[in-house]
Amino acid sequence: MVAFGKKLKERQIQEWQGYYINYKLMKKKVKQYAHQIEVGTQDRRYVLKDFSRMLDNQIEKIVLFLLEQQGLLASRLAKLREQHDALEEPPEISQITELREAYREVGLDLLKLLYFVEVNAIGLRKILKKFDKRFRYRFTDYYVKTRANHPYSQLQQVFKHVGLGAVVGAVSRNLHELQDRQGSYLSIYDPPALPLQDPVVDSIKAAVDRLTNSTNFLNFLAQHALIMQEELPAPVEEHIDEERYHFMSLLLNLANTFLYMVNTYIIVPTADNYSMSLGAAATVCGIVIGAMAVAQVFSSVYFSAWSNRSYFRPLVFSSIVLLLGNTLYAVAYDLNSITVLLLGRLFCGFGSARAVNRRYISDCVPLKIRMQASAGFVSASALGMACGPALAGILQTNFKIYKFTFNEDTLPGWVMAVAWLVYLIWLWISFKEPSHDMEENNSPQASRSEAAESNALEKGLKQPLLITSEEKQEDDEDPEGDGSEEASEESRRPATSIVSAYRLLTPSVKVQLLIYFMLKYVMEILLSESSVITTYYFGWSTSTVAIFLACLGLTVLPVNIVVGSYISNMFEDRQILLASEIMVFIGILLSFHIFIPYTVPQYVCSGLIMFVSAEVLEGVNLSLLSRVMSSRLSRGTYNGGLLSTEAGTIARVIADATITLAGYLGQSRLLNVTLFPSLLICISSIIATCFTYNSLY
Repeated sequence: MVAFGKKLKERQIQEWQGYYINYKLMKKKVKQYAHQIEVGTQDRRYVLKDFSRMLDNQIEKIVLFLLEQQGLLASRLAKLREQHDALEEPPEISQITELREAYREVGLDLLKLLYFVEVNAIGLRKILKKFDKRFRYRFTDYYVKTRANHPYSQLQQVFKHVGLGAVVGAVSRNLHELQDRQGSYLSIYDPPALPLQDPVVDSIKAAVDRLTNSTNFLNFLAQHALIMQEELPAPVEEHIDEERYHFMSLLLNLANTFLYMVNTYIIVPTADNYSMSLGAAATVCGIVIGAMAVAQVFSSVYFSAWSNRSYFRPLVFSSIVLLLGNTLYAVAYDLNSITVLLLGRLFCGFGSARAVNRRYISDCVPLKIRMQASAGFVSASALGMACGPALAGILQTNFKIYKFTFNEDTLPGWVMAVAWLVYLIWLWISFKEPSHDMEENNSPQASRSEAAESNALEKGLKQPLLITSEEKQEDDEDPEGDGSEEASEESRRPATSIVSAYRLLTPSVKVQLLIYFMLKYVMEILLSESSVITTYYFGWSTSTVAIFLACLGLTVLPVNIVVGSYISNMFEDRQILLASEIMVFIGILLSFHIFIPYTVPQYVCSGLIMFVSAEVLEGVNLSLLSRVMSSRLSRGTYNGGLLSTEAGTIARVIADATITLAGYLGQSRLLNVTLFPSLLICISSIIATCFTYNSLY
């Protein structure tokens, strides 16, 4: 892997080299500061002041050049506007074509300027992170707080591209207007197929969206999957090798995602009744549901490692294990064995191949359709989450074939066993294993999230897909060495164990993992105990519980449409993050059984607030996590995605164990006892977010 500093230098626009952030110089200064503090020749206060001054000078250099270039572009646009206004009526098509080409040239120069701003913004973010890690000081927090909101802020010019919007608007509007006029004067014999929008305008819009983190629904879903583009943009589009892509194989991975989510949620409405029919307490449903999560703690690791070598074999193994697990779950009724029931759920957890699904999309799907594939992954997860409980509500029958009972408790197991058998046959016939020699040449794209959220409770949505950002070179792991820009291989080697991966976590990353733990804990409590709570307080039937859970699942995509298309374009991710945490806190408070009687509207409304807020929070949390995570955690088996998976899965295990333990206090106390830890964890995450808020700028 090439060090970030070297990549930065290679991707600079040659004629503008003197105006970029001097990343190499600033890295050397950080190293010098560390040495000076170590030997006692300088104190921390001097270092902070001197580094702030250096950053101010670098930003001023960038901004003044940016303003100069904006002025040149504005001058060219003004002259073109004069030519535009002077066109005769009707104008010659050759005149319009010539003018369009002139506007395109301005557009291409504008693209170079947007690229210039983006590269400098990335360099500034990285040097700030490097300084924070080297000195264990929240310098980014101080610097952003003092500069970003100042009335004469130059930092805003870099991170918010203030002023460029007018140039973007002028180029886009005039190209569109000229295209309309040219179309008006073509005869019926001329080729009619003018593109709906000039490609230059599309490129400019993509660059602006990338620079502002503005988004739409599709991008928002893909962000939730942690599908990332290269951190350092390329001035020209790079060739993407499509030989490894096979549509049917992609479809099989999406089908695996859908079926696994159905498998996770299909038992939730009936788990309490099934436990009681085997002689256990209703609250043992927590252990039954949580057994799958326990197994996922281990399966996420071995599937993450296995996907480095193959995609087909892990999927075959997963299907066989899930077929066996669901069969055991179904026959436990006739064997009258809670042990067999739990074994069945454990086997289902051991078959969680979501890491493989994400890895396939990241490694084998061409870049131009990776966003759609990622959104498909998320949508399949959301659909599976809604279909699971809905299917359980339909399976309300009771009959026997030979010695096997088919009723509302066992049918979820039988149905899923048949589904996995059909899937296994389809997989064996249709899946195409990508070429491995090609895989070795194209080093696997970073899998920040391969295992990420293999937790299926996970909402499936927002499941980290692998971070494909090979550029995610963290400066803080990029030692200067003897002054060369290239870091040692040792410093950039992926983590080799969970412990070494944990040591690479910065405070910001730890806070985001805490938030992720909190939201998974809260959602697991809400969903897993829903059948017991609603039966105790409201006397709901299995069908009613199934409808309630299915309705919760159906809110996932509409909520993300609103957030992805509107809210995320109006507010920063960190603002949405904090607001969502507060809304989760409010939802938990409203869920407590304080007033008598406990009513259906109170339970449903508070549950909806909790669930929807956690949905929003999960997407924003994973988006921020992808930005603050170390590059060494974007590759290998023990990647950032695996850590987030483990955090979420452990949260689910603890939540399900809490439900079972609280059941010993009686069902009348179950609700409040399980909500109290949720409240404490939520308050802790809000406080932690406030402490690291400015580092998320």
